Amino acid sequence: METGASAPLRLLTVDDVRAALLAGHGFPGDQEAFEVDLQRALEATPGTDLTSVAAVILDYRGRIRLRQDPDFDVAVQEGIDLTMHLKRDARGEATHEGPTRRSSCK
Repeated sequence: METGASAPLRLLTVDDVRAALLAGHGFPGDQEAFEVDLQRALEATPGTDLTSVAAVILDYRGRIRLRQDPDFDVAVQEGIDLTMHLKRDARGEATHEGPTRRSSCK
């Protein structure tokens, strides 16, 4: 899936979020998890208070936006590199090189 600098998706309704997840714009497992989380929120919602339903929609909308961010993969890799470096240091396996800093600029 391409996560390049495409136009932001329209994510205003439950159907918009569903369509984006169906098209593969979320993380692995998000499509199924969204439906489960939405159903759980609907079942727990008392009458007219849709706060928990709105929270589910906002959460998945944020996940979709995050996945669309072209710098997301670079930031994750930097975090992994830093964690590995810190773990090596903690075990006394210090290396001469620091964590890798990658640039998304091409």
